[in-house]
Amino acid sequence: MILRRSELDSHEEVRMGRLEGKVAFITGGARGQGRAIAAKFASEGADIAICDICAQLPTVPYPLANTDDLAETVRLIERSGRRCLADIADVRDQAALDRVVAKAIDELGQIDIVCVNAGIVNFAAFWEMPEDVWDEMIDVNLTGVWKTVKAVAPHMMERTRGSIILTSSSNGREPAPELAHYTAAKHGVIGLMKSFAYELGPYGIRVNTILPGPILTPMTNNEPTRSWIFGRPKASLEDYLQATRNWHVLRGRAALPASAIADAMIWLASDESLHVTGVELPVDAGHLILPGMNMSPVAGEIGTVDYDANALEPGKFAG
Repeated sequence: MILRRSELDSHEEVRMGRLEGKVAFITGGARGQGRAIAAKFASEGADIAICDICAQLPTVPYPLANTDDLAETVRLIERSGRRCLADIADVRDQAALDRVVAKAIDELGQIDIVCVNAGIVNFAAFWEMPEDVWDEMIDVNLTGVWKTVKAVAPHMMERTRGSIILTSSSNGREPAPELAHYTAAKHGVIGLMKSFAYELGPYGIRVNTILPGPILTPMTNNEPTRSWIFGRPKASLEDYLQATRNWHVLRGRAALPASAIADAMIWLASDESLHVTGVELPVDAGHLILPGMNMSPVAGEIGTVDYDANALEPGKFAG
C-alpha cells in the first residue's frame, strides 16, 4: 500500500510493508530457512521472535545452529529497523516453547504469525534404523510442530485472528530411500495442518503448510546430505547442485535458495491470503508434477506371462 504524506509539500511516498504492525514467531530461526523468513518478514514491517535449540542432537550428522548464528539473525533484523526477540528453546520442550511465547507476547505485544520451521534430517534404511534415530526425528519434526502450535493457539484464539504456517516437505507427498522416519513425520505435518485448520477456522485462524524441495541451507549443504542426494560418498557442493538440477521442471533450477521459502511464506502470512486455509503449497520448481519412474529397476525371474488368459497359473508370475 502507498500512502502520500499530504502534510508535506513534497512528492515523497511512504511504502507500508505487507506485515506492518504484525509480530511473527519463527522456530529454527537462527540460520537457513528460518533466518531467511525472519529477514523477509522484517523487511515487510514485522517484528520478530525467534528460537532455536543452539545445541547438537546425537542423531544429526551435521552441525546444528549455535548461539553465534542466533545472534547474527538478531543483528540482521535489528539492522532493518525492526525489533527481534531471540531465545534458546527445544521444540520438544513444551515448557520452553510456552516461555518463549509468553515472553514474545509480553515484549512485542502479540503474535500474529507462526512459522513452524525447526527440523532435522538423517538417513538410514528403516530395517537398520536404531530406535533413538526414529524417535528423535518424530519428536522434532512432528511432535515439535504440535507443541509449537499448542503453545501459541490459545493466544490467537483469544484474539480471533492469526496465520500459522507449517513446514512439511515434498516428502510429505512422496517417499525416498533411507527417509522412512522423515517421510512419516512430513506426511504427519500435512495431517496436523488439516486438523489445525479445521479446528481453528471458527476462531478466524488460518493454517497452511509449505512443501519445500531441495533448499540450499546448512541442513542440506553438508557431506552426508550432499552424498545422499548425489548418490555417492564425499559429494561436493557442485555434485549436489548437479544432482538437484534433475529435480525440477522449471528451467535453470538447482537447489533453491532459502529466500524461495520466505517469499512463499510471506504470502501465506499476509492479508493477501486472507481467505486461504488448509492448503499444501509446494515450493519445488515443479518437482511434484514430474512423472514417476524407477531409476534403478531390479530384474527378476518372471517367466512367460499369458496376458490373454483369464487367470494366471499359480507360480507362473512372480516378481
